[in-house]
Amino acid sequence: MTNGSLPPLSRSRIQSIDVLRGVIMILMALDHTRDFFGNLAENPTNVATTTIPLFFTRWITHFCAPIFFLLTGAGAFLSLQRRSRSELARYLVSRGIWLIVLELVIMRCLGWQWNLDYRVTIITVLWALGWAMIALAALLRLPVAAVTTMGITMIVGHNLLDGVTAASLGPFGPLWNVLHAPGMLLATPRFQVFLGYPLIPWIGVTMVGYGLGQLYTWTPERRKTLLLRLGLGLTVAFVVLRLVNVYGDPLRWTVQTSSMFTLISFLNTNKYPPSLLYLLMTLGPALLALRALEGKTPSVLRPALVIGKVPLFYFIMHVPLIHTLALIACFLRYGEVHWMFESARLDQFPITQPEGWPLPLPVIYLIWISVAVILYFFCRWFAKVKESRRDWWLGYL
Repeated sequence: MTNGSLPPLSRSRIQSIDVLRGVIMILMALDHTRDFFGNLAENPTNVATTTIPLFFTRWITHFCAPIFFLLTGAGAFLSLQRRSRSELARYLVSRGIWLIVLELVIMRCLGWQWNLDYRVTIITVLWALGWAMIALAALLRLPVAAVTTMGITMIVGHNLLDGVTAASLGPFGPLWNVLHAPGMLLATPRFQVFLGYPLIPWIGVTMVGYGLGQLYTWTPERRKTLLLRLGLGLTVAFVVLRLVNVYGDPLRWTVQTSSMFTLISFLNTNKYPPSLLYLLMTLGPALLALRALEGKTPSVLRPALVIGKVPLFYFIMHVPLIHTLALIACFLRYGEVHWMFESARLDQFPITQPEGWPLPLPVIYLIWISVAVILYFFCRWFAKVKESRRDWWLGYL
């Protein structure tokens, strides 16, 4: 250990975790490509106005955040195989602080908006992930079963608090936004700060992931059996609870004008904050995917394996790359690019779209594929750097 930090992760990694992580990172870029090139006025999850392709383009990316938080917790447990609890706690706290700074300063200014005025600030995933790491660091002295049980309780029970609003808590309202209900932390004529990732549910997912990591100390046969049972159990629980339509999500499904739109209503669970049903819907298939990925990685998923080894590097790179492509497209189409540096309202985040800007969904998919291919080569280079060097700072990227 040097400079108060821990060395990068061991060269011996669990491929199934890296592959799944890489897959969700690739999918994440689809959602963010749509943020820059799609129609900001469209709400993909509004059943009354969405289209089938638009809804499922958004729905498939719902798997990204829950799986990433889950695997973060699993990775923390696996780190205990080569680090003491004290070392791991220091690392989680320092990395958590780094992620919060990265969210609020670097990605917000130099990634999403390319300006320093902070007129519109949306606090999202890296903020929550940073705090989840810090919270997990505080719990490392507890038995794994206790941490996992606490996480399950947070996931299952937090929807009981849906009736509590920030407005009802007076001066403590912003704290409630931080913990449970997304909302505006600051709204003035000059500045808007919106928090989109409340901490309670996401910390719970990370704690459950910490318990999941213990499975990777078992024999493969025993682990695959439990992953299958848990994956099927969570998926069935989602279907049953959703059919009951009483608890687990503030959005009730309803019968629509067609069977496909009824299915859309059924799948349209709440992400902000992630409801119990949202997490059952995403984490059940995630466990089944982990089981399916045990063993040799299929050749078609080798690029995902590379990306999954350097997920934060990928995250830091992908938003500026998409933004750069948007700037180039804007210049070619309009001869001006000032819109690419402007975001005056929440409904104009991350850019102000000029008239006629949104592109058709098939074109957005082509741009997304291009982004993924470009980033693969950057990630392959950086993964080789991490494998060949032991600089302390590489453990933070």
